[in-house]
Amino acid sequence: MIARLQPFGLLIGRVVLGIVFIAHGWQKWNQGIDATAQGMESMGIPAPTLSAYFTVLSELVGGALLIVGALLPLVGLALAGVMLGAMYFVHLDGGFFSRDGGYEYVLVLAAASIAIGFSGGGLLALDSLWLNKKGVPQTAEPAPAAA
Repeated sequence: MIARLQPFGLLIGRVVLGIVFIAHGWQKWNQGIDATAQGMESMGIPAPTLSAYFTVLSELVGGALLIVGALLPLVGLALAGVMLGAMYFVHLDGGFFSRDGGYEYVLVLAAASIAIGFSGGGLLALDSLWLNKKGVPQTAEPAPAAA
């Protein structure tokens, strides 16, 4: 019974995590890449313009790819990288708890990105259709005839 529900649990996790990342990416996109880069520069983030583009692209495109379940390992690594960067450059000094500007929230997002990214996404993920053929029974190749 539990195994039958796993694809739905993974789908819910992918969709919720994807929506969170899209919302954060959309917020940065709406304030403008230049403003996002300026904010990153003021926080001491290296290569702030490149970092702003990478962050927005990772959050928007990565969030959408999470929802549909495509390229999950790459997406998981990219999003975890963004969140670990945010933890290091922005939230680490605030301590653990988010209410104090800490890193609890971004650490959970990084861990969830890795977990979902390397879960295979479940049967309701695009990756299952084209990358993960483990569940598809293989037909046996006939043995070569002995001469």
